[in-house]
Amino acid sequence: MRHLLFIYLLHTAVAIMPFNTLANIYKYYHMYPPFPEVFGPEDPIIESSYDFIIIGAGSGGSVLANRLTENPNWRVLLIEAGKEEIFLTDWPLLAPVMSITGYNWGYKTEKSDESDNKNSGYCLSMIDGRCNWPRGKAVGGTSVINFMIHSRGSKLDFDRWATDGNDGWSYDDIYPYFLKLEKFIVNKNARGVDENIHGKDGYLDVTIPPWSSKLRDKFLEAGEELGYDIKDCNDYDPTGFCPTQANLRHGRRVSASKAYLRPIRNRKNFILSKRSFVTKIIIDPISKIARGVSFHKNGKDYYVEALKEVILSAGSLNSPQILMLSGIGPREQLIRHGISVIEDLPVGLNLQDHVSMAALTFLVNDSVTITERRMATDFKSTIDYLARGIGPLTVPAGAEALAFVNTRKITESNEINNSNFTMNQFENNHPDIELVFGIGSMAGDVSGSLRSIFGLSDDWYYKVFNHYIGHDAFSIVPIVLHPKSRGQVSLKSANPFEWPRLNANYFDDEEDLNTLVRGIKQAIEVASTNAFKRYNATLLPVKFPGCHHLVFDTDEYWSCVCRQISSTLGHFVGTCKMAPKNSGGVVDSKLKVYGIERLRVVDASIMPSIITGHTNAPTYMIGEKASDMIKEEWN
Repeated sequence: MRHLLFIYLLHTAVAIMPFNTLANIYKYYHMYPPFPEVFGPEDPIIESSYDFIIIGAGSGGSVLANRLTENPNWRVLLIEAGKEEIFLTDWPLLAPVMSITGYNWGYKTEKSDESDNKNSGYCLSMIDGRCNWPRGKAVGGTSVINFMIHSRGSKLDFDRWATDGNDGWSYDDIYPYFLKLEKFIVNKNARGVDENIHGKDGYLDVTIPPWSSKLRDKFLEAGEELGYDIKDCNDYDPTGFCPTQANLRHGRRVSASKAYLRPIRNRKNFILSKRSFVTKIIIDPISKIARGVSFHKNGKDYYVEALKEVILSAGSLNSPQILMLSGIGPREQLIRHGISVIEDLPVGLNLQDHVSMAALTFLVNDSVTITERRMATDFKSTIDYLARGIGPLTVPAGAEALAFVNTRKITESNEINNSNFTMNQFENNHPDIELVFGIGSMAGDVSGSLRSIFGLSDDWYYKVFNHYIGHDAFSIVPIVLHPKSRGQVSLKSANPFEWPRLNANYFDDEEDLNTLVRGIKQAIEVASTNAFKRYNATLLPVKFPGCHHLVFDTDEYWSCVCRQISSTLGHFVGTCKMAPKNSGGVVDSKLKVYGIERLRVVDASIMPSIITGHTNAPTYMIGEKASDMIKEEWN
């Protein structure tokens, strides 16, 4: 029932619209259609072989399908387990609701090993002590359910990749691919944005949401008050405060499918097979050549041969699972599940994620935030969105602005002009915390959709927010940008239809916990600036369950809170690490799987270390760069 809120909002708005308004909406869509039509409803005829078989239609796989089919002589099959998007996935403000629909695989982590020690564990307040880890199950992958934030990372991130042995992946190497993929659109809300650093002719729309609240600029001014610049955080150094850049077109979500697949839907050499569940990559155990792919669709099993390559783009959780099911992974684990070992590689290790604490709430004294109750009766905003693609419904999940800060406060210089640096220099000169400013909070989560995303129970919610439900409030979410802890993806069994085992291992390295606590204190400092005085921004004065025994607003208290509320932004990377083989690599710098011919991995799982920001834009970049590498080799 919770996720029906936005359906009620839509139906009510349409019911009261005058005829001329409906006519104007139709005219707008007819003159300015946001996206091409979807693929036909009929299932394509699956042939016995293709030049390239791509597994997964997410951000990486969609780019590959587009770019490889530019060669009319190459036949490409794209296999996706999910279905097409629908009208309601377009609404940016309602993005969180998508995570409680069938467009999400619905994964949960294993319970943390809390033992009897109150000073250990994570996700302790979540239902059954497990973290919800959303992953997109759709044509477009996670770009159909994510928060649409476009964030490249920093120069230091990619120079570090190159320094660690990945030739061709320095910032200077990959920057042209960001320019290639972007179609940047400037609007009046683009405060601090430098359009000269963005591409203009790519497939992927990038813009500032067309609507902003009164508090967005207060957040930016707070950054100035603390000594930071208001800037474009997609510069080579993201340090500073900035308005959110998002993948939007006419106020609607632009997914990987809309950007890269729908424009090529009529190419004769491109086949998309939806609702198709890959069970195994077929690899010759003697020659170690990837020969093809087995998948299940409509109750039938198919085998398709790859004449040139199999390319795995199923994401950081499913790509390692498919590799292990196919005989590539840690020897002991494969033997334990009765899987013949074709290549012993550290698949599934090196799992990294941007852990956060998403319940930090600041009350205000005016109706300047977004609450569900107000939106449900704000028919003007609904009409504005439907008719013109403007208004508060265009703000991606309510995330209006970002900040990248170094809470160590020992930065010597903002100028990083070379790639020769030590790890100590990396940490000293790099933001360690991102702050996401949200124009709403859990206090306004009347329907329960927001707490359902994080797996928080109604009992927990009422203990914290009972006296503040529906109150105007904003949130600032602190995020650990460079965690030292490492998780793991492993198999539960040899059954491909059984979820993988996911171990987050948040705070395994206690420095991550200390960093997140510093991030919370930085967020409180931002909300305490003069910029927010007009609205009397006040930290929610309620102790969280599990931490009542500690003094409120102390480091010990916030450490406890972080273990209770350990939230994710879905930025999972690293499980098929790109690195030299003797450094724990699964793929080389050409993204080829070690020891196996004609098999590559092209998605966020290849990232050796997580980037300073959100991971979707770098995944598009990886797809663009991989496409050029494949073309160069096979041409």
